[in-house]
Amino acid sequence: MAITAQDVNKLRQSTGAGMMDCKKALVESEGDFEKAVDLLRKKGQKVSAKRADNETTEGSVFVESNENGSTGYLLALSCETDFVAKNDDFQGFGSKLIKAAADNDAADVAAVKALALADGKTVEESLIDYIGKIGEKIEISSFIKVTADKVVPYIHSNLKLGVLVGLTGSGSDAAVQIGKDVAMQIAAMNPVALDKNGVDQSTIDRELAVGREQALAEGKPEQIIDKIAQGKLNKYFKDNTLLSQPFVKDGSKTVEQILKEVDSNLTVADFKRVAIG
Repeated sequence: MAITAQDVNKLRQSTGAGMMDCKKALVESEGDFEKAVDLLRKKGQKVSAKRADNETTEGSVFVESNENGSTGYLLALSCETDFVAKNDDFQGFGSKLIKAAADNDAADVAAVKALALADGKTVEESLIDYIGKIGEKIEISSFIKVTADKVVPYIHSNLKLGVLVGLTGSGSDAAVQIGKDVAMQIAAMNPVALDKNGVDQSTIDRELAVGREQALAEGKPEQIIDKIAQGKLNKYFKDNTLLSQPFVKDGSKTVEQILKEVDSNLTVADFKRVAIG
């Protein structure tokens, strides 16, 4: 049967696939619209399987908050090339996914993939369709959420790094503003934990061992080796845990001190940082 331009356009509007792919699918299915849709999806599955081992070092992060700002959501949508990442269609697809995740209060990547979108397809099905359309590997590489009195989101200018900061003790405008500064600090300094209590024991043991080795190499007396190692560990805590870090906008004060200047009850309850690549 003859395949009309209207048929091709209808399939294109429905699936988002390219014009030539839609025409080929309609020809192969002899004009059967549903079979053509299945063929396009199978193409996406084939592309996905073929490129499964490819690295996705490009992409964008997307953030969303619930109505009162007490929960923030961050989704990292990864792809193979910067060209695709900067495409308006890719950006729109990521925005659609993060909105669906926030609207349904998704908990993790698996929950996001299971969500049904407005067209009735699940997110996972839509990803497969999109892979077939774009021709390269696309994946949700990370999804996180943070809940606190107030959650402040931040996306770095390259769109490949995002932060969620959960504040507790105050939700004032001043608190939110300092929360943005803290989010930028987290993006730049990449702290390993909120404070020393959040540092895992294996890291502590490693830092102590390195401190001892350095002290011995410097010829320090045996009786003060452990004291020197503990001092180096405390320096590690100061440099690598958020509340103890010098504030990037005023190195004479720690992040914790800056927060207390805004409100004596204000602190960071939780934070998450996600980077692509």
